[in-house]
Amino acid sequence: MAGEEPGLVIFAEAQTAGRGRRENRWQAPAGKDLMFTLLMRPEGPVALWPRMTTLAALAICKAIEEELPLSPQIKWPNDVYLRDRKVSGLLAEAVITQTGPMLVLGIGLNVNTREFPPELAGAATSLLLSLPQSPVIEFDRNDLAASLLRHLHEQMGRLEDGFLEAVSEVRERSWLLGRQIRATVDGAEIYGRAVDLDLEGHLRLALPDGSLRTLSSAESIRQVV
Repeated sequence: MAGEEPGLVIFAEAQTAGRGRRENRWQAPAGKDLMFTLLMRPEGPVALWPRMTTLAALAICKAIEEELPLSPQIKWPNDVYLRDRKVSGLLAEAVITQTGPMLVLGIGLNVNTREFPPELAGAATSLLLSLPQSPVIEFDRNDLAASLLRHLHEQMGRLEDGFLEAVSEVRERSWLLGRQIRATVDGAEIYGRAVDLDLEGHLRLALPDGSLRTLSSAESIRQVV
């Protein structure tokens, strides 16, 4: 807020009260995962900044794909999954300050964590746990961080030109499309089948009455089995 140049990255070695969407907490043991905040001052119109969430999720997937033989998927809008479990979460917030608007992007990526609290054991995973046959004791977080930051830099260049192609790449990695879901939007629950992403990366739902509804955000999304 004091006017720091864009590109500032602050890493945390441990977190006990990391703040996620809907004030959810992101906890992580010391020295195991990647947790960082990135300061950006995008040159594109502020109206396009919501696209950053889509681009950041794609960057996380590309970094994982580059470093490991894994196929991550994006659970719209803020999570990345491996084998139906959450491996990464992100939160992008725009802030207006005396030095101008800025975007603060927070990312958590489970890298070397082997155990999770009981309430998360069936819902969360790490890169290490996703490769159970790997002889690697722990992954090099420096290499992963460098790859992730590079992909973030590349994807943020698609804020205007190239965003439609980015949405297509996100669509190919979508965890939600084709699933019956319940989404909570502004406190109300919506049931439908996730059928597509629109040109802005928003989720399109086919409702039981045959109509379509487009969601630009949601407080929570869960699959209906």
